[in-house]
Amino acid sequence: MPDLKKTLGAKYLEQTKFDRETLSSRPGPKIAPAPLYKVYQDAQRVDLPKPVLAESDLGVLLQGRRSVRNFRREPISLEQLSSLLWAGQGLSAQAMGHELRTSPSAGALYPIETYLNVNRVAGLKPGLYHLNVQDFILELLEEGDLGPYLARAALGQQFMARAAVTLCWSAVLRRNMAKYGHRGLRYVFLDAGHICQNVVLAAEALGLAQCPVGAFFDEDANTLFRLDGQEESLIYFLSVGVKRN
Repeated sequence: MPDLKKTLGAKYLEQTKFDRETLSSRPGPKIAPAPLYKVYQDAQRVDLPKPVLAESDLGVLLQGRRSVRNFRREPISLEQLSSLLWAGQGLSAQAMGHELRTSPSAGALYPIETYLNVNRVAGLKPGLYHLNVQDFILELLEEGDLGPYLARAALGQQFMARAAVTLCWSAVLRRNMAKYGHRGLRYVFLDAGHICQNVVLAAEALGLAQCPVGAFFDEDANTLFRLDGQEESLIYFLSVGVKRN
């Protein structure tokens, strides 16, 4: 027990607890907010087709969901990719001045950005992309076979180089923590979990295999996507591909 209490995680949870006595009077850090949407203005834009998710029995999807690390070396379709991306962060409603998405987010702030390492998607050049959520398009950041570099950044997990696509989620920390301060980091990781679970269930509905990944060398991964690791940092990955029979 003493060793647990000395960990950084335990200390963070302790120091960000709410209690009735100090909640209203506890000072928070003064953090300037960040824009709600990120756009790469000069990037080549790729339109995404309308997402299509067939009706599925939720119980069957939950029962069938498993992490799979062995993919067939075949492409997925652009329609399938579009459906996965919409399931994770598609705009789905407007309410009280907010554009709401398919996954929940504290304060409707949506601090998670979606990047992609595309290896084999029909109609897409291999390379790195960013999802422009508001326009629901992809922005091409860099062409090339970069799957091996991502796998190396993820502690050598080679299945990520064999996947058709890996969704790479980053956190724009300022977007959330300007409102929630120190405790906001809790909500950032909750957001990422909400998004990932939406996508893995969508992958199961589409008959695709998937595997979430949380182990990676932070600086290597951030460098690949040209993120500074301070204002914005990668926090979670999901590799998706065609199932082996």
